[in-house]
Amino acid sequence: MKGNWSWATEFVLLGFQLRAETELLLFWVFSLLYTFSLLANGMIFALICLDQRLHTPMYYFLSHLAIIDMSYVSNNVPKMLANLVTQNRAISFVPCIMQTFLYLVFGHTECLILVAMSYDRYVAICHPLQYTVIMSWTVCRVLAIMSWSCGFFLPLINVLLLLRLPFCRSREINHFFCELMSVLKLACADTWLNKVVIITDCTLVLVGPLCLVLVSYTHILWAILKIQSGEGLRKAFSTCSSHLCVVGLFFGIAMVVYMVPDSSHRQEKEKILALFYNLFNPLLNPLIYSLRNAQVKVALYRVLQVRTK
Repeated sequence: MKGNWSWATEFVLLGFQLRAETELLLFWVFSLLYTFSLLANGMIFALICLDQRLHTPMYYFLSHLAIIDMSYVSNNVPKMLANLVTQNRAISFVPCIMQTFLYLVFGHTECLILVAMSYDRYVAICHPLQYTVIMSWTVCRVLAIMSWSCGFFLPLINVLLLLRLPFCRSREINHFFCELMSVLKLACADTWLNKVVIITDCTLVLVGPLCLVLVSYTHILWAILKIQSGEGLRKAFSTCSSHLCVVGLFFGIAMVVYMVPDSSHRQEKEKILALFYNLFNPLLNPLIYSLRNAQVKVALYRVLQVRTK
């Protein structure tokens, strides 16, 4: 068996395997969504940078989320768009592994940034008088640095374990990008260690943080129910509902993809969920979390007003 082992130099991304006319239509639809995603997140990031009133911990973390979403969507979508209009769907080994690594980096970092945002909301609602002390700029920067650092080093372990494997089976990846589990299926060596690390990783970065978010929002809900003022109650719910929508989408899809047992139709379902994760989620984040926010709308109005003078 060892005589047939070889190191992969190229993979083939099978993508959606639809008719040429359908794939051309998807190309234009996905191109528009990709463009809107970059514009929406770019606008949010620019507003936060330009408007001094948005220089608060909540918007500081939101600016990181915008950077992550722009990077996330740019990692896989351009290659997917190119594959929709060309017959050559090959991807070299190194770009494939880099695609896998960056996908995991941005996914891990977004997960941890969302936890930091939930902690920020917890402090703002449950300890409003101590908010400026607890959520100092030093604390915010430490949380952001820790999120990016863990987001980089945890995926590095997965990728290094992937690099040690030989690939002697089909070089066809049944996905539209080099997703970790899809690449792992092509290895001809024992992958038990990789799977153990992936499960551990999911527990640390999905289950653990989700529990922290739920604990934070349990305390937040309890504090909100004690608010007597109708205006205060509405404002508190408005502040937290957006973040809960983003958290629900992010953690829900991730846990279905990486923690639900294998099934005969799982591969096609995973591709659809991954498409939502890579294309729709980065577009929905600014729409859900920012553009419906009154402060962001006012900031946008002020910037546009200044530019027209």
